[in-house]
Formats: sequence, structure tokens, C-alpha cells
Amino acid sequence: MSANTPSPARSPFRFELPPSLGTEGVRERADRLMSFLQGALGRPVEVSVAASYEVLAKDLLSGRADAAWAPPFVCARTEAMGVRVLVRGVRLGLSSYRAALLCKAGAGLSVDRLKGLAAAWVDRDAVAGYLLPTSYLKSQGVEPVRTFSAQHFAGSYRGALEAVLSGTVAVASVFCPPASTGLSFTAGVDKVLGSGAGDKFELLAYTDEAPNDGVPVSMAVPSLLAGKLEETLLGLPETPEGQALLSGVFSADRFEPAPRMGYRALYRVALASL
Repeated sequence: MSANTPSPARSPFRFELPPSLGTEGVRERADRLMSFLQGALGRPVEVSVAASYEVLAKDLLSGRADAAWAPPFVCARTEAMGVRVLVRGVRLGLSSYRAALLCKAGAGLSVDRLKGLAAAWVDRDAVAGYLLPTSYLKSQGVEPVRTFSAQHFAGSYRGALEAVLSGTVAVASVFCPPASTGLSFTAGVDKVLGSGAGDKFELLAYTDEAPNDGVPVSMAVPSLLAGKLEETLLGLPETPEGQALLSGVFSADRFEPAPRMGYRALYRVALASL
């Protein structure tokens, strides 16, 4: 090893965040996570935001990212290729969620009255932001490509929901708690746009449920380091700083160990996109 080559112990640990976090305050949240992980892992850490879910998956598979906070589709796609998902998020005591297909309050739309309208989605790999709602529409005999006049990809839930409010599009979707919680789609909208924002939207339909987001770790990461990261994430609820990260970065109450092959229900659709 030459004098100019950094030692493995000092090479930065690269953690990526998904684009669905949006742009508002994301750098500040990334810096808070970076500072926390550096202290917990005892090494330099770089936290960045992936340009798309496609990039996020490819960075994990190639080793350009050591770990990531990834949506279920990316977890399924990388897990099916041999990547281990360390932990997954828990919200309201549950490790699954669903999507709600929405329009603007008072629009008077229904699933069978979408012909010629425009939709805004998050990303082609976003489960609640695209895959679940479009799969639901197809199950109802509504083919999105033939139905919508245009389908835009806003890059974040905020962008998609704001497009509905502005009148740019008629339809969007958002993640929301599963039916067993008794909570409605407004919980998801309020999480993205702020308290009370859910009242500005109207429900078209709920989708089936999917496993929550998780933290996959690249196959190049040593097992001891992966174990330390897992321990750190599981211990976040124990400190005020960790609790703030759970709420502000991960939108979760806590993490739980991810079962092996826990995303296998999504493997077929994930690998079909390769």
C-alpha cells in the first residue's frame, strides 16, 4: 500500500438516503445522521442522497454505497441479488404499510373516472409512490398508460402531492398506515405536508400492503462493521438524538431486525425491472 492510499480503517462509510425525502432540509438531516454514525461506528462517514431509486439500488449492488435507507422495492431488488437487509422500520408497532390513491378534495373523481387526466408519481421504483397504486389500478381494469394523458415523476411525495394541489395533475399517491391501525390516508399526507394537509385531499382507493423500508448493506461491508451498524440502528430509541433521527430521517418509531428474505413477496416485480 502506497503512502497516498488511505487505510481501510479510515476509508469513509458511505450511507445513501432515498430521493423521496425531498429537498427541504435534507442536507441538514443528512449531516445530523453523518455526525451520529461517525460517533457510533468510530470512522468517517459520508451521507448522500441518491438521484433516483435506480441509482440507489445500483450503488448498493456495485459497492459504491455501503448501506442505505431504502424503500421496499430497492430492498427486494438488492436482497434477491444477495444483499442482506439488516433492519426494517417499524411504525405504529407495524412493519408494513399501504398506499392511498388520492385526488384533490372536491374533485369528484373515482377510479373509473380518470380517463384523460394526469398523474404524478414519486419514482418508477417507489412502492407506495408508484408500484402499489398502478398495480391496484391494473387490477381494476384501469391501464395507466392508456388512461392517463400524462404520468409525471416528481421525485418525492411532497412534489407529487403539491402537483395535485396546484392543479398540475389530478391524481397522486402517498404511503399510509395499514388498515389494522384504524388510521386513514390523512396520516400519510400530514407526515409529508404538515398537520391538517390531509383535509385537502380525497381518497380514491387503498392498495394492498407491503413491507416497510429497510437498511440493506453492501456485500463488501465486513460482517463486524455491518453488525455494529445494525446495533446502532436498533439502539436509536435509547437516546434523544437517536429518537430525533428516527422521526426526522427515517419517519419510523424504531427499527427491528429484518427477517431473511423478508422482501421476497416483491422479488418478481423487482427483478422484472432489471
